[in-house]
Amino acid sequence: METPTFIKNDPWLKPFEHAIKKRIKHYQTTLADINRIFGNLYQMAGGYDYYGLHDIGDAYRLREWAPNATQLFLIGDFSKWLCDKRYEFEKKDNGNWEVLIPKSVIKHGDLFKLHMFWQGGDGLRLPSHINRVVQDEKTKIFSAQVWQPQEKYKWDDQGFIPQVNPLLIYEGHVGMSSEEEKVNTFSEFKDKVLPRIIKAGYTTIQLMAIQEHPYYGSFGYHVSNYFAVSSRFGTPEELKDLINEAHKNGIAVIMDIVHSHAVKNREEGLAFFDGTVYQYFHDGPRGEHPAWDSKCFNYGKMEVLQFLLSNCRYWIEEFHFDGFRFDGVTSMLYTHHGLEYSFSSYSDYYNGTEDTDAMTYLTLANQLIHHINPHAISVAEDMSGLPGLASAVQDGGLGFDYRLSMGVPDFWIKMIKEYSDEHWNVGQIFHELSQHRYGEKTISYAESHDQALVGDKTIIFRLVDKEMYDKMDLASESLIIDRGLALHKMIRLATLSTAYGGYLNFMGNEFGHPEWIDFPREGNNWSYKYARRQWGLMDNSELKFKYLAAFDKAMIEKAKTDFLLDNMPCYGVNINESDQLMCFKRGRFYFIFNWSPSNSYTDYGIFTDAGKYRIILSTDNSKFGGYANVDESLTYFAERMPFNSDQYQLKLYIPARTAFVMERLPTKRVH
Repeated sequence: METPTFIKNDPWLKPFEHAIKKRIKHYQTTLADINRIFGNLYQMAGGYDYYGLHDIGDAYRLREWAPNATQLFLIGDFSKWLCDKRYEFEKKDNGNWEVLIPKSVIKHGDLFKLHMFWQGGDGLRLPSHINRVVQDEKTKIFSAQVWQPQEKYKWDDQGFIPQVNPLLIYEGHVGMSSEEEKVNTFSEFKDKVLPRIIKAGYTTIQLMAIQEHPYYGSFGYHVSNYFAVSSRFGTPEELKDLINEAHKNGIAVIMDIVHSHAVKNREEGLAFFDGTVYQYFHDGPRGEHPAWDSKCFNYGKMEVLQFLLSNCRYWIEEFHFDGFRFDGVTSMLYTHHGLEYSFSSYSDYYNGTEDTDAMTYLTLANQLIHHINPHAISVAEDMSGLPGLASAVQDGGLGFDYRLSMGVPDFWIKMIKEYSDEHWNVGQIFHELSQHRYGEKTISYAESHDQALVGDKTIIFRLVDKEMYDKMDLASESLIIDRGLALHKMIRLATLSTAYGGYLNFMGNEFGHPEWIDFPREGNNWSYKYARRQWGLMDNSELKFKYLAAFDKAMIEKAKTDFLLDNMPCYGVNINESDQLMCFKRGRFYFIFNWSPSNSYTDYGIFTDAGKYRIILSTDNSKFGGYANVDESLTYFAERMPFNSDQYQLKLYIPARTAFVMERLPTKRVH
């Protein structure tokens, strides 16, 4: 096997070439087995057409894979919820079971379950591939539901192609997107939140908690039913309508998909489905996730690969999702799940703890996704920094389009919590934000939903704390609020302007959403107070939240039209730690940050190319709550450096806690 391209790009990987080639060989062997058994990868991923409940004309057919089962019944109102021989499954080959139910017996909207028997026991189960699960409001019990509406949903998003240059992600949770203390719906999100996203300028929505999950407070990460749209937010058709409307407005929709683990619930989920712990998951301790209290898939089983790959194909083809953000990838990549691992050297990636089966699954998933839709987007949530994760499959990588730059939000929290901004090291800031693996695109972000979960705080709340409650009105004066607004804008601009591929924002954080996120639970008396979005804060013209929203919109627009196009390299120009002055360039754009809380600089020299410049974005603009100390109407001319006529500089006034972006203007040609 030839040396993979991503190793050639990084000579430090050469000592681990054998381990990397072993992983690639495992993928190639598995793919060859799939082609031999199923014909090709796409056909193999059609499992949801074979399994699950399907309309076959005058009856419904339901198939299940349950190799340990000895007897299987369909139960519901039609059988008085008892086992009836008329609705018993017939055992087929390879652990499969099948039952045909006349349409005179069940219809659209009816509830049902499986009653499964195995040697020494039995239990109620929900079908593994069911596309609709509902919860009884009184008993809180989940049941499968026949969901076969007479009219198929009619799409009108033909020809839609996502905008990925750059990829600007608005991370959203439908349930907590309402201002009211309730669970919001797909339809309400489409009517009330989608227009806000369109106005804000983001190009992609990342939807959380789509797959059915028994516990709302899990944020959707303890999945029970992989093919079912969470019914607490509405119907499958309402989700399709949301995606269709987003596409019509030029916005892609990707799904936060959870294939890294599964909920332990037995009656609702896959755990102990056919009376064994090892049907879908690893046997023994390896099947238990020590940190998440959940089950770990066995990616080495062909049936599990088919289940998960089929799930990918299902969400793309049935719901027109434009791709996925794969959750918990670090946990999948290593048998130790990345727990208490620093990943401080390359040997931490290649020490025998790699889960080669999981790596093969992710490679197959990426190949499948991009086969179905060449414009699909795949993002890996990985904090380990595995080399090749976001390299193409043909280059020896795992095939993700992007990795999340998970160290960036952790870095900002550390800076805010542990150091006063008088002691922020601008060299460290630039290094942390601009380090990206060559050839692998990343999604940078200052904070996502993770950073605001209960026990934590949003960035703005960390910066201003209790002052937020009574000093955010326009009439109030507060140095704490002024500092918080200034740093909030600078942190976001620094994060986005150093991004290499894309940027992410969690809904509401663009205008400085206060406090934290906490879902209803016993500990808060089942309150929705912190599981909602207070859009009214941004809409209120008498509050300063509007300034942050206005800056975010302007920043996003400039990123789309100017300085994030084509992933231009990021070069440090002036990184002066004593002055806390940070300047870098990308193409014809220069980014100037004065992190000093007290020192403003007059006629500060910034190395530039020859030419004339203008300011295209400033955190100090009065529209963004600034002091308007920077004159944005001026044209700035680069001057030759004294004693060095080959170098040029701009002499700038750079106020404290201010950042601005300058563009070198095109020079007129002389004919």
